[in-house]
Amino acid sequence: MSSAMERRRPPTAQQFVLEELRRAITTGELRPGGPIRQDALAARLDVSRVPLREALKTLEAEGLVVHHVHRGYFVAELSLDDLEEIYRIRRLLETEAVRAALGRMPEDLVGSLERIQDEVERASLAGDVTAMAEANRRFHFTLIEASGMPRLVRLIATLWDATDAYRSLYYTDTAHRELAVHEHRAVIAALGEADEAAAVRRLDEHRSHAVAALREVLAPG
Repeated sequence: MSSAMERRRPPTAQQFVLEELRRAITTGELRPGGPIRQDALAARLDVSRVPLREALKTLEAEGLVVHHVHRGYFVAELSLDDLEEIYRIRRLLETEAVRAALGRMPEDLVGSLERIQDEVERASLAGDVTAMAEANRRFHFTLIEASGMPRLVRLIATLWDATDAYRSLYYTDTAHRELAVHEHRAVIAALGEADEAAAVRRLDEHRSHAVAALREVLAPG
């Protein structure tokens, strides 16, 4: 096991395997539709099959992997229709979360977003897709959680989880990373001015650009 992997290892074997599988899916190491070879993974991660099976069951419940009888586990694939539906629902729910967040406007929300945005930009410049995806998620969920609506946050998180396998397809492209950076800055500016309409509009544009890029990848040739 590599030293980098050892540094990432959390307290339990199941948590460790779950995080490593998420990372592999998010970065595209495990591609949508690709098989998950349990023997090879268990050997590479230096764990038994038990925590691996438990982690796969967790990911299956979240919709990130699917199980086919007599064939094993595979990274879940989304059709273009699936992806567009998920983003359409996200728009409805996240708009409500942003409006609630602005209504409450927790202290230092903008400052927190600016600090996370610094991480987003460093990852973007370095071309680190994993770090970019992680910082991007923290950025959005810091805003979403400011709504003070935990059930809503959980619903939105489920939708985000379902598209993790496709995030690397977007952030691998330098132009897409740069656009995301610009769009985050526009969101922060709108929030700083307490401009609800502008914040919602900027986030709508942010999602729309991601869907348009992924549409080109997923649309039939």
